[in-house]
Amino acid sequence: MQLWKRNLFVLWFANFTVMAGMSLVMPFLPLYIHELGITDPVELTRWSGLVFSATFMTSAIFAPIWGAVSDRTGRKVMLLRSAIGMSVVMLLMGFATSVEHLFFLRLAMGIISGFIPAAVALLAANTPKEHVGYALGTLQTGAVSGQIIGPLLGGVLAHFMSFQHVFWVTSGLLLVASAIVWVYVKENFKKPEPKTKEERVKVSPFANLRHLKAIWPLFVCSFGITFAMMMVNPLMSVYVAELAPTAENIALFAGLVTASTGVANILFSPRFGKLGDRIGYKRVLLAALLGGSLMYLPQAFVATPWQLVACAFGFGICVGGLLPQVNSLLRSLAPQEVQGRVFGYNTSAMFIGNMAGPNVGGFVAGAFGLHYIFFVSSAILFLNAIWLKFAVPGQKPLSETEK
Repeated sequence: MQLWKRNLFVLWFANFTVMAGMSLVMPFLPLYIHELGITDPVELTRWSGLVFSATFMTSAIFAPIWGAVSDRTGRKVMLLRSAIGMSVVMLLMGFATSVEHLFFLRLAMGIISGFIPAAVALLAANTPKEHVGYALGTLQTGAVSGQIIGPLLGGVLAHFMSFQHVFWVTSGLLLVASAIVWVYVKENFKKPEPKTKEERVKVSPFANLRHLKAIWPLFVCSFGITFAMMMVNPLMSVYVAELAPTAENIALFAGLVTASTGVANILFSPRFGKLGDRIGYKRVLLAALLGGSLMYLPQAFVATPWQLVACAFGFGICVGGLLPQVNSLLRSLAPQEVQGRVFGYNTSAMFIGNMAGPNVGGFVAGAFGLHYIFFVSSAILFLNAIWLKFAVPGQKPLSETEK
């Protein structure tokens, strides 16, 4: 088996394991906070928001730092650092005795995280150019699969064991991912030669990125994509309840909506990746942004949860052509010696979108009604498409001599 294919297979499974482990605890995190002594509903809501967002806050700050380190040490080292570190922190969360302990541990989780962007950077740097789109599109399906399976598995485990034990199971899953990466992932990385002071100034992150005019607009695209999606996702169960106020299976329908988007993403992300390898990543990304913008609109007018599930599946098809194409474009436009920090900055942009989206979505829904979040998200994706069209140059399809 070719090296890049083996790395893809192994990193897919590792991404699945990490994301399944990380999302195991999400369904019952407010319940765990309640168990730690926060019983007042207002305080419980406030602490739930703080604990949930803590990891995103520190991740947004430290992702570029770890990316810069990976450019000097290699990406495999960063994969192991992240997975082992998160395993230790997750283990400690099971021993938390107060919500303050849990909050600071979630901050620590963000500081040491970075497994997914490191996996993207490693695979992008060690995959032939003509297969990058397919490889990164396929890699995303591992993370998405883990996000779908994780909450379901976490709910089942929480039914049969204590919350503390679920944290320990998650810690074990992260150690499994570490072992898989240690044994099976191979990286062709040449450590850069020591540079003089003048040369270090030339290759500083900001000095490099100033001259790469295509890079910063792609960070805006990543922010816009995650911002638009996170405006909607946290409120989906509330919207389902509004569509069917007398239904007894609201949680089931909300799960089906999320799962249908994820399944469509898994099915079509590799296909869009292959298409991007042939015709250009920018073209595929532009079509996916426009398609996603259009697919948000009917969700504002559905009358039943089943109609919402169908629309969410259609939107998920478009999602398969979004972030993997951004990563492929970044790989094609950024010099290899700074790709780690470039993917780190892109991860920061995504995390900022993850933090801002739910807050803006909650404000729009509260002020105007739930239907309007779909209109706003649609408009954001459409504006993102216009931004991409005029601000980001597309890479040319590879010639036969480059393949």
